[in-house]
Amino acid sequence: MIVVTGATGNVGRPLVRALVDAGERVTAVSRRISGRDVPAGTRHHQADLTEPERLAPALDGAGALFLLTSGDFMAAGGDLGAVLDVVRDSGVRRVVLLSSQGVGTGDHPPFLEEAVKATGLEWTMLRPGGFHSNTLQWADMVRTRREVAAPFGDVALPTVDPADIAEVAAVALREPGHYGEVYELTGPAPVSPRQQTAAIGEALGEEVRFVELTRAEARERMLGFMPEPVVESTLDMLGAPSAALRRVSPDVEKVLGRPARSFAEWAGRSVGAFK
Repeated sequence: MIVVTGATGNVGRPLVRALVDAGERVTAVSRRISGRDVPAGTRHHQADLTEPERLAPALDGAGALFLLTSGDFMAAGGDLGAVLDVVRDSGVRRVVLLSSQGVGTGDHPPFLEEAVKATGLEWTMLRPGGFHSNTLQWADMVRTRREVAAPFGDVALPTVDPADIAEVAAVALREPGHYGEVYELTGPAPVSPRQQTAAIGEALGEEVRFVELTRAEARERMLGFMPEPVVESTLDMLGAPSAALRRVSPDVEKVLGRPARSFAEWAGRSVGAFK
């Protein structure tokens, strides 16, 4: 059996589906989850990683775990070591961690990865860059005004489709040969906010206007839902990304045997959110 934490999110939901479609027994774990959130017949379990003991029943009989730590977990001072103690004691042998591209570039601390490596379990690290789906934050603007307001309109980064992350995770959880591997997951080409806006407009069949915010304007908006140090570091990465952050990785194609999906493909599939 395979356990998927964060099972109702942008990566967890398609991962559960991919595993079920492959014939695996799956337990889907999230803080708020019901039978409506998972494929028919799939086991689900409600747990918060800030209370590691609540995860234990979901791990009974499991051989592999997809581990996702949310921003809320980190903000609440969650103890990943305590979570991993429960995981190791349960008999799970393999852990696939959703990490971050920023760990490899030095922009984010490596303590999550280090904690997983210290368990002695078989591990695989997934380091995605920005998600195509991050643009869902624009959905209300697009629906109501056919407009996107964002900073750094022509700075392009190779964002990745969450469905591609899910498919890579499914392979790493199910198949041998991925122990000790670190996969950097990007899309097939860098894409800028202005280009993303145009792709959303093309999917809608209507023009969507792009309005470029200044850094100060973007900072003011972001402070409404992010701590100030995170806002500043995020703006630094978006506005003046390093060559490493701009690099297109071959790892999606290496694992899946096909190219990564483009932002335009994601926009076409997700257009309902912007209508």
